[in-house]
Amino acid sequence: MGHAHAPRDYLRSIELMRREKDHAFRDDPGSPIPEALRGPFTGLAYFPPDPAYRIRVRLTRYPDAPRVVLATSKGIPRDMVRYGFFEFQIGGVAQRLDAFTSAQQPGHHHEAESLFVPFRDSTSGKESYGAARYLDVEEIADGEHVLDFNLAYNPYCAYSDAYVCPFPPRENWLSVPIPAGEKAFPMDR
Repeated sequence: MGHAHAPRDYLRSIELMRREKDHAFRDDPGSPIPEALRGPFTGLAYFPPDPAYRIRVRLTRYPDAPRVVLATSKGIPRDMVRYGFFEFQIGGVAQRLDAFTSAQQPGHHHEAESLFVPFRDSTSGKESYGAARYLDVEEIADGEHVLDFNLAYNPYCAYSDAYVCPFPPRENWLSVPIPAGEKAFPMDR
């Protein structure tokens, strides 16, 4: 099938998504940006989009899909299922990230739920938010998935203390920098 997007179309689609998110964060009543900061809010800070950080990967499912508890920003544990993992290379260095789904109550089955991939990397706490950034990866029944770090976003607790945000487990701390996606939000402006 080749590339779904020519690079220029891909870059344009990323820029468009970012603009739409900025508008929503500024104007939507449900925005995580605190009311007092919305006036001066001109948009989130991002690394420039880079197609090199859109990586095709295979998902390896865990046979028993173990339940795990992720720590969160408010100490309220979050029950998740360790669903599978992605292995890939960045700059010639092998990397691995676990993907999670929420622990559904028995009898509630959501097939179309995306996979939750929280991670830290060596930009965390410097150019990017210290606690974590998140990726939502659409699950594909068979074959390749796409990890697009240009779509990496901050948890809502990056903007306000009102939210509870799961932290990535130690094994989702990447040893390399991922200069893609959303940068840190300056809370003190």
